[in-house]
Amino acid sequence: MLRLTRAVWHEMIAHAQAEYPKEACGMVAGTQGVGSRVFRMRNVDQSPISYTMDPTEQLRVMKDMRAAGLEMQAIYHSHTATEAYPSPTDVRLATYPDTTYVLLSLKERTRPIVQGYRIAAGAITPEVLVEESS
Repeated sequence: MLRLTRAVWHEMIAHAQAEYPKEACGMVAGTQGVGSRVFRMRNVDQSPISYTMDPTEQLRVMKDMRAAGLEMQAIYHSHTATEAYPSPTDVRLATYPDTTYVLLSLKERTRPIVQGYRIAAGAITPEVLVEESS
């Protein structure tokens, strides 16, 4: 289970909406299984069907997390026209088996769907996401 603050939940959705029709991507940091801070990343693909984080930006964000005493809790990205479920490409590129992958579907833009998964060795396991009020 991954708990996300209400602010994080809404920030991820706002980011996905702002980048539409391109996929948005980023990381969520926090401590003790609670995601409390969003790091928006630039999708270097600039694509409605794929995303790639810039490695230099990703390294900088990881250093910023550590400096703030935070750990990566999740990697998120949006699907602009499909369900909030990992695509074959998402599964192939998943390299953090102990991290939650959060997918935001904007298939219906006025009703974004947010789902979490663990992806390890090609297996997809649903992960419970809980929006906290604080």
